[in-house]
Amino acid sequence: MRNLFCRRPAKAVGYRSNQWKGARAMQSKNRALQTQRSQLAARCCSALRLSGWLLALVAVGWTTVASARQLGPLLQRGLEIRNVFVEGMHQVTRQEVLDRLALKKGIAQHQVSLTYLAERVRSHPWIKEAMVERLPLHALRVTIVERKPAAIARTGSEQLVTDEEGVVLARLGTQDQTSLPLLLGLDGTLLTQGDARMRQRLRSTIELAKSMAETMEGRIEINLSHPANLVASAKGVRFHFGSDALKEQWERFMKVKAAYKMPTFEGRKHEGQEVDLRYDNRVIVRERG
Repeated sequence: MRNLFCRRPAKAVGYRSNQWKGARAMQSKNRALQTQRSQLAARCCSALRLSGWLLALVAVGWTTVASARQLGPLLQRGLEIRNVFVEGMHQVTRQEVLDRLALKKGIAQHQVSLTYLAERVRSHPWIKEAMVERLPLHALRVTIVERKPAAIARTGSEQLVTDEEGVVLARLGTQDQTSLPLLLGLDGTLLTQGDARMRQRLRSTIELAKSMAETMEGRIEINLSHPANLVASAKGVRFHFGSDALKEQWERFMKVKAAYKMPTFEGRKHEGQEVDLRYDNRVIVRERG
């Protein structure tokens, strides 16, 4: 009786397994295989499509390279620089401009930098500005603005031509150009090296010489040996200027001259006179001792 009332041990709790048996199990297996085949076929198609695109890109790249190799010489000949036109020449010659450009034989328009060529042309001492342009199909046009001689600077026994900015344009040796004002007492080394302070002094001095030449006859000579006592002379009359505001000092003299009807300082009777403008609001005229 005891065995009749004993309970059977309970089975472990778990997920229910829906396993088909017989024909339904075979159908499920076939469906899974078909899904795997479809996925495999899709992967193969994607791989083939990607390979096709890669092959197409390679073919296009190879065609481009081959075309460039064939068209390169044609483009080179089609844009080869065969002529250079130069405008704005007065002192500078065309050959000097060509030497500064230094173009290689057979070089094409698209192979040169216009900015770089313009910088090379501007390296010529007589050329202040330069612009280079392309002209169809085989030419370049170079337009230059030349510097103008403004003064003769004497350093020792040598004469140098400078423009109004103090840039040395040429060496004259012992030759001279009497139509230009003469500057004396300059440091030749600083002048040729393009020292900034020296150029500033030259600019203001040349500006003064231009103003004096408008009312004074003869050649203007200016001695810059002493910075605090710049001495300018014309027709035997000597003017003393301070170190700063040279043009303003000259304008002060011209105003006083007009107001008080001072002599024009022309002719031999005024040779040996001095005008001192170094003191503020004063114009001192005296005989040179």
